[in-house]
Amino acid sequence: MIKVLYFARLREQLETASEEMDAAGLENVNGLVTLLKDRGGTWDDVFGGAQPVLMAVNQEMVDGNAAINDGDEVGFFPPVTGG
Repeated sequence: MIKVLYFARLREQLETASEEMDAAGLENVNGLVTLLKDRGGTWDDVFGGAQPVLMAVNQEMVDGNAAINDGDEVGFFPPVTGG
């Protein structure tokens, strides 16, 4: 199992802060993104590429090619800007 966390506007749009998922068959973050996007509706809107989404595995920033292993924590969040 992996723990998937959604932060900021993603949490609001998806109406969930986290979930646990079976990691079987998932090789990398891109595979997880595809799985989430394929849920359709708001999930497709969030992960379909219209707005950038940043990713982290075990609290370390990664790109979509990062491996996912059983027990990992994967976080998704929008880019943050400051001023």
